[in-house]
This record gives sequence, structure tokens and C-alpha cells, in this order.
Amino acid sequence: MAQRASTPKNKSGSEFDLHRTVVLVGMMGSGKTAIGKALSARLNVPFLDSDAEIEAAANATIAEIFERDGEEFFRRRESEVINRLLSGAPCILSTGGGAFLAERNRTVISEKGVSLWLNAGLETLWERVRHKTTRPLLRTANPKQTLTDLLNARLPIYQQANLVVDVDGGFSIEETTEAAIAVLLGRPDVLEKNNAL
Repeated sequence: MAQRASTPKNKSGSEFDLHRTVVLVGMMGSGKTAIGKALSARLNVPFLDSDAEIEAAANATIAEIFERDGEEFFRRRESEVINRLLSGAPCILSTGGGAFLAERNRTVISEKGVSLWLNAGLETLWERVRHKTTRPLLRTANPKQTLTDLLNARLPIYQQANLVVDVDGGFSIEETTEAAIAVLLGRPDVLEKNNAL
């Protein structure tokens, strides 16, 4: 079937057509925000962050919500926000490190979007989070051990993601973004090149 060059398949004039929301999952420090923003710019779609949306709705930081209301309350709000954001137009959605652990979140992500796991090893993660004070789960006597335990516990669940990009090895944001696009193009139901341009 011939493509008509005069009418692009999407209004944005983008090089790509995104059909489903890409939900970035993985540990804190895996680069979900940085890669998410770069990916949204390359694909010319919005970037949303579930943690930022929760903070805006609660008028409080994630750390404050954890301290004031507890993790269970936070996880319920997180599920509500992810479901709401997945109901909108296709975008890049960054989620908190624990979001993918809940089966209800994995279910709605697979129904309405696609999960892309940014797979980073312990040393990469530790290097990125060790000086941050915004990680409530790492406010422990031995934060590196806590990070190790979290990673070990979460790996089997992250491995259930639809797609994966390895982010170890000192790759730049641009290189990782291109790797993510290549993986996404392997799923034409998620991302296609806009051949009309």
C-alpha cells in the first residue's frame, strides 16, 4: 500500500509514531527520569513522572508522604495515578522503583501500555544514589546493604517487564535512548517509524 508523502501519519510531524505509553520501570538510580525525558524529546511525546504527579496531588514530597502516611498509603495513590496516566494519550511514563512490584500495576501497564526495564547493576545504582537524600527507602544505617537487598528482591519482578535495556557500561543518555528506541521499534504495536515523512 502506497504512503502519501503529503499527509504525515501524525500531527506532530515526528519521525516516529508511538501507539502505546512506554512505562519505564527499574530501580532508583537506573535513569528513568533522564532517559524518559530524552526519549520523550526524541519521540516528540509528553514525559510524565508518576512520583511528580503524586507529589503535586498531595502537595508533599514522596519522603514526606512515606513519613506521614506510610508506604501502603503511598502505594495505593501510586496505583491510582499510574492507572489515570495510562488512560491518556501515549507518552513516556517514569515510575518509582517500587511501582512495578504491585501486580495490579503490572496488569494495568501490560493492558494499556508497555513496560521497559532499565536494567542497572548494583555499583551503577549505588554510584548514582549514594549522595541523594530524597530516597526514603535508603534512610537506614547501611544504605548500600539496603539497596543490595532491594535489588535482589526486585530483580525477579523487573525481569517480567515486556522489554529491557541494559544501562550499565558507562553509556551516555543519548546512547541509552537510541538503544531504547531500537528495542521499542521491535514492537510495531508500540512504536513505528513515520514513513510518511
